Amino acid sequence: MSYADIASKGPKQSPEEAYVLFPPHRAHPVPSLAPSESESANLIDVDSPHVSSVKSDFQEQAVKTETQAERLEHEAEDKARIAAEKAEIAKRKAATKGKSVKDALKKDGKKLSDNRDNPVVVGNALIWGITAATLGYGAYKKHSEGKLDWQLAGTVAGCVGAFAVADYFGSKWLFENKYPPK
Repeated sequence: MSYADIASKGPKQSPEEAYVLFPPHRAHPVPSLAPSESESANLIDVDSPHVSSVKSDFQEQAVKTETQAERLEHEAEDKARIAAEKAEIAKRKAATKGKSVKDALKKDGKKLSDNRDNPVVVGNALIWGITAATLGYGAYKKHSEGKLDWQLAGTVAGCVGAFAVADYFGSKWLFENKYPPK
């Protein structure tokens, strides 16, 4: 219910009360500035001939002096030189990065190849392979039943994370104490 509805149900206001609350005279007018010619006389007239403007196609205009031609030539040379330097730097970075990644992969591959008969490596491969297959199958079954939601996925992700931490520290302990890597 609105305020107007509630007020209309109450006692009526007498004309004397209305006059006291809402006098017939209005608020004072807002003062404004009177226009004056003296204030605007010192403004610049933009249509006068002393104001010059540049045409929008000034860069496409013909070169008029040798200095302009030399400047444009130097700018073009600088741009070409900078682009060539950037390309060379990027090429060197890519070659260095590619070589370092390749070396790291070779090193890790050699380390894994050397330790392929280590029980810790074999155990981890089996454990994580079985875990991945089980999680995939379980997620498929829950999805087909319509019971897969974010709460279940988050809970399983938390459990997998906790298991990964336990596996990391367990593997680290086994590598240091029982089955050192080659």
